[in-house]
Amino acid sequence: MNLNFLKSKKTFFLFLSGCLLMNSSFKSNAEVDYNYEAEARKALPIQSNNIEEWPQGPALGAQSAILMELETGTILYAKNVDEKLYPASTTKILTCLLAAEMAEMNEVVTFSNEAVFSIESGSSNMGMDVGEQITMEQALYGVLVGSANEAANAVAEHISGSVSEFSSIMNKKAQELGCKNSNFINPNGLYNENHFTTAFDLATIARSFFSNDLLCKMSSTVTYEIPQTMKQPDDIVVHSKNKLLPGRECSYDYIVGSKTGYTSEARQTLVSCARKDGMTLVCVIMKEESPEQFNDTISLFEYGFQNFQKINIAENEKDFSVSTTDFFESDSTVFGNSSSILKIDPNSFIVLPTNVTFDDTLSTLEYEDKDTQKIASIKYSYQDVPVGNASVSFISPVDDSDNKPISSPMITEETLVDDDDSVLFLNVTKILFIIIISSGLLISIFVIHSLINNYQFSKSRKQRKRKKNYIPSQFQDYDF
Repeated sequence: MNLNFLKSKKTFFLFLSGCLLMNSSFKSNAEVDYNYEAEARKALPIQSNNIEEWPQGPALGAQSAILMELETGTILYAKNVDEKLYPASTTKILTCLLAAEMAEMNEVVTFSNEAVFSIESGSSNMGMDVGEQITMEQALYGVLVGSANEAANAVAEHISGSVSEFSSIMNKKAQELGCKNSNFINPNGLYNENHFTTAFDLATIARSFFSNDLLCKMSSTVTYEIPQTMKQPDDIVVHSKNKLLPGRECSYDYIVGSKTGYTSEARQTLVSCARKDGMTLVCVIMKEESPEQFNDTISLFEYGFQNFQKINIAENEKDFSVSTTDFFESDSTVFGNSSSILKIDPNSFIVLPTNVTFDDTLSTLEYEDKDTQKIASIKYSYQDVPVGNASVSFISPVDDSDNKPISSPMITEETLVDDDDSVLFLNVTKILFIIIISSGLLISIFVIHSLINNYQFSKSRKQRKRKKNYIPSQFQDYDF
């Protein structure tokens, strides 16, 4: 290019304007490409829509998405839920879950040089300097509200000594929770080709995360302020970018908590939890374009709350019966207060489409380890989809004299009667009643048998006596 061409100011500004327009054009084309890809992803198959008589879920621009009921783990909506993708900052829900389990909130977190300067320039941070100190609680607010990457690093170092060691703890915890296809390299979710997870695994982690009240509170906070201290000389205010939270553009009334994530490789990711009418749902969106990750989440929450119901198992179970008889119920009987020694967990539920009844489910009985109080589980499914389970366990009777539990009697698998694989029945007092009646019958038979024998013996004795007293006529005149 001839540099003399740029000598004129007018020409220079025209040239600069042209460059800016070209840059703007390239940027617009990139955005159009991303949006085009998101639109194309709506045509990807939704696995849950292929289930017979299952409510049809919405088409989304996300590459992967899942809607799961928190308590039972029932999957209500599934789109590529096992595809390995980059989680970005949604990784931080696992980081904070471990911190909540392994540290006290008043512990002091110190920011090392590695924690502060190992993050990418321009990535989310809360402006901490090397050597500054805040409490663990403040650090977790920084992680969940401000998505601060250096805070996530500092938390990891505080708990395990290093980011690499903490990553090992993350992977171990993920496996314990039931994750199948995850590998975590760092506590913040910054891009690494070996740092990945799936919608299913992220939802599995989220079930534990959103079961913690403090983490729910943190992840639903819009703004958080950390006041200055001797070890942290500036006031720090962090703001959430989450549009689902109160007062934001896409605020959702039933939100329990939520965590955003973004990198250029991961695109937009979002993990959220909502509660309505006694049912708590977890939603994960992976690889979507802004602001559709928020709209997708609301669509799935509404789909779940409108099309599914939560049903108590103990109140509806008929095939498996653990009953209590009123026979020998009185406290004054020699048998004491009689009741069933087994129970179905009264707090267990299944989740079903609203047009399906409890009787439409299939159930199977699985025996548990004999060393635990839980001796069996009843697992439920509908159209081959697991929808919940209930445990069958011993009732721990209480001795009123000192309020100490009385040890449960020894019961083996054979004690459980499972007729045609459908009926579970055990009642101690009925068994005692049968034993008593049987004993009574045996005693009666013995008495009758004795009477008969006694009668026969007496008859024979009289006969013998008569024979003894009989004197032939020819000897009747003699005195013996």
